Amino acid sequence: MQSKTDTGASDPPILALRGIEKSFGPVSVLKGVDFDVRAGEVHALMGENGAGKSTMIRIMSGAHQPSAGDVLLDGEITRFGQPRAAQVAGISVVHQELLLFPALTVTENIFLGHAPKTALGLLDRRAMRDRAKALLARLDCPELDIDARVETLSVANRQRVEIARALSRNARVLVMDEPTAALAEADVVRLLDVVRALQKDGVGIVYVSHRMDEVFRISDRVTVLRDGKTVASKPIAEVTEASLVSAMVGREISQLFPKETVPFGASVLELEGLSCTGRVENVSFNVRAGEILGIAGLVGSGRTELAETVFGISPASSGVIRIDGQPVTVGSVRQAIDNGIAYVPEDRAQHGLVKKQTIRDNIAITVIDKLTNGWLVDTRKEHSLASDAIARFAVRTRGPSQVVGELSGGNQQKVVIAKWLASKPKVLILDEPTRGVDVGAKSEIHKLMVQLAREGMAIVMISSELPEVIGMSDRIVVMNAHRMVAIIDRNEATPETVGAAMMRGHAA
Repeated sequence: MQSKTDTGASDPPILALRGIEKSFGPVSVLKGVDFDVRAGEVHALMGENGAGKSTMIRIMSGAHQPSAGDVLLDGEITRFGQPRAAQVAGISVVHQELLLFPALTVTENIFLGHAPKTALGLLDRRAMRDRAKALLARLDCPELDIDARVETLSVANRQRVEIARALSRNARVLVMDEPTAALAEADVVRLLDVVRALQKDGVGIVYVSHRMDEVFRISDRVTVLRDGKTVASKPIAEVTEASLVSAMVGREISQLFPKETVPFGASVLELEGLSCTGRVENVSFNVRAGEILGIAGLVGSGRTELAETVFGISPASSGVIRIDGQPVTVGSVRQAIDNGIAYVPEDRAQHGLVKKQTIRDNIAITVIDKLTNGWLVDTRKEHSLASDAIARFAVRTRGPSQVVGELSGGNQQKVVIAKWLASKPKVLILDEPTRGVDVGAKSEIHKLMVQLAREGMAIVMISSELPEVIGMSDRIVVMNAHRMVAIIDRNEATPETVGAAMMRGHAA
């Protein structure tokens, strides 16, 4: 196959997996997987969370050893005993959760573990700085301060540092795991330009993403995993979005946004002139029982800040919050929970879960006071609560005692939602509820939202994906410059009307 950049299909792939199998005890994760990437091509890897993509990446990078099958480098069978061996061979991974040291500078992060040295064996800081500048120029970001501490950088610039670090090791294959999950659209466009430039330089790119539009914009080939098996591998020109979805989930998802119109009840949450100094200014709206209220806006518009104010993370400096028509004080998270407000945060890894603890422990956190007898936790109630949640939300797991960090992204998100629903809230705030999850899990979460609305819950959904906001909302609040600038009914919501309010800040 000839890629968009004419990679020369007669040459062997840089990296190839042949008949790869991987088991963890009795659990078989990969079942005879074939995959390869050639110089100068972008090979997309897709599949639902839990399909085996992460395990496959770990085998490519030397973090895991296959139970059976072969890894080939330039056509020769090889074995990466550890990640460093893969890096030396030119195989690098840019992980979704960036592995940088916040307190170190850009230059120090790029060359950590392989810094150039002088003849006396000392760090050659001049060489480090010169090479860091050259690498960032190659990535079209020469303006990035090589002496800045990484903790001061935006997510997009941290990602560029991660890519520069991979290139500093002379990467021949770059595996990019959900590289745009946390980026604004402008940064996505810039990243895709970087991918194209690396492709022209002969780097083979393995591009792991749930975002269909990016896969079609950037890829030469696409391979789909399902239940640990390769179920499709074709040139991108030979597939459609519908065929990819069908391959990933084993069925057609005819309605990704299964919105139902349900009768609204009384107002559950009402904001009147709500402000939080420097974060939210003079916001007023209400959410009724059974309603899904979407919140749209560009990154930095104040969407998350609004949610954090309602939930007491950053208490309001003025204005009124009413629950069921009665003014309430929300000066802390505890007070928000006591008043029936729940918040599923944007970053589930950092703020939504304790990933080293079990599903049972995570779900019990919000109601631990109701599960204790004196100083002791009633483990029977705790186990029952987790088991019921696993069944209700169809969490794919070995059981309540499985560590949350071992679950796929979509299943982790279900656990976060289950955790907050255990507190029996009246209002559920969902901040980017389907970010970083596959199309199947996204559909399941949307169906859950509809079910909760049908049961009378008031839902506030924040999303950066305009189709999701329009597809799932009864009304849409648009934020701009930390203010509410429009509220749009479902029958009037189009990409044009919502987008215009987001971009130009038309007053409500």
